Amino acid sequence: MRAIEKNTAIMSTPFTHTAAPRILLVKTSSLGDVLHNLPVVSDIMREYPGAQIDWMVERPFAALPRLHPDVKGILSVAVREWRKNIFKSNTWEEISDFRKRLHAQHYDFAIDTQGLVKSALLMRGVNGLRCGFDRDSAREPLAALLYQHTFQVTKDQHAVERNRQLVAQAMGYELPAGVNYGITPPEISLPDWLPANAYVVLLHATSRDDKLWDEANWVALGKYLQQQNIRCLLPWGNALEKSRSERLSAQIPQAITPRKLTLNEIAAIIGKAHAVIGVDTGLAHLAAAMDVPTIGIYTATDPALTGLYAGERAINLGGIHRAPDVAEVIATLTRLTTAVKS
Repeated sequence: MRAIEKNTAIMSTPFTHTAAPRILLVKTSSLGDVLHNLPVVSDIMREYPGAQIDWMVERPFAALPRLHPDVKGILSVAVREWRKNIFKSNTWEEISDFRKRLHAQHYDFAIDTQGLVKSALLMRGVNGLRCGFDRDSAREPLAALLYQHTFQVTKDQHAVERNRQLVAQAMGYELPAGVNYGITPPEISLPDWLPANAYVVLLHATSRDDKLWDEANWVALGKYLQQQNIRCLLPWGNALEKSRSERLSAQIPQAITPRKLTLNEIAAIIGKAHAVIGVDTGLAHLAAAMDVPTIGIYTATDPALTGLYAGERAINLGGIHRAPDVAEVIATLTRLTTAVKS
């Protein structure tokens, strides 16, 4: 993957450790946030090739850190499920088991890049130096009270850089130039229904209605792609998204609404795509991280802070109350895919 050329000097810290430190990274959710933390692993391994890196993550997203070959262990949690079933005995058994597994490990550093009270509490029982954002840098300032060492990281920059700067300060190394997610599509058997010719993955689903792109736009874009002999694939994650995928597929010739896919399956399918076009959703970040030509469509959020951040083949369009039109998306796609062929 081509790295983004960016060099930021990090102040050194007085902490000392071995050439092969054991590190626990705490970034539990959501999909996009977990992806934005992957370059941290590459940074650490560049500085300390012998490092042992584990990752604490919510169970539904555990497949993502595993895509990086240098993440050795996964410590999964299920906070969302635990909250829903707080009065069930098996919930408390799971929590007890998690705390035992956490306490059984020793880490030189446990670094929380989430910056939430929830994530800070989750790593309270760890055997190791607990590090995180200071109260002016954390998303929830109270989280800073739960760390042993805190660090200031400017908020008005992309999440990828905030994560990288926090870990570099905590471990006392200079931030290397370039961003490297360090992941490739998983090697799994692809489904029989996947088109043999070019296809584009259309990611229409997102967590908030104000982040959606108008359905008429998706239909117009899909019809244009079909005229170029490019099939459209519209994955989904829940019943509402499935209904929208089926509605759009009915209007886009030869479009495919697949069965519900696992995270590994969608990662493998995205990795083989001609391009990916998506709204503000974690799967678009996954495509960009794997160096697939990717267009991010933003309608309600600022891409400068949380948009696609991976290199020349990832382009953000739109912004707060400024949705791109179909012509802009098509022109950008043509430019992106032409550059890939040349």
